[in-house]
Amino acid sequence: MIVYNDTIILDEAIQDEWLHYMKTIHIPAVMATGLFSSYRILTVIDSPNEGVTYCIQYHAETIEHFQQYYMNHLHKLQATHQAKFDEKFVIFNTLMEEVE
Repeated sequence: MIVYNDTIILDEAIQDEWLHYMKTIHIPAVMATGLFSSYRILTVIDSPNEGVTYCIQYHAETIEHFQQYYMNHLHKLQATHQAKFDEKFVIFNTLMEEVE
């Protein structure tokens, strides 16, 4: 299992709007690609950062599924997110593989 993780540190003032956008627009668009089998939304309880920190984890069955997502969908979806919440967040991504 491949886990693609977005860690996002938000300005507290946009937290509710951002979470609604993620649940109703962004995550459904990611899942509609058919390249991820599931996702999770987590919040970091003890973040040392100012603002609110969330992690969105998407689960892909294979690295090839993630690579397809990366090549065909990621940049468009990121651009839409960036345009909506410009300069009110910091994001970094991690790609991980589950160890069985």
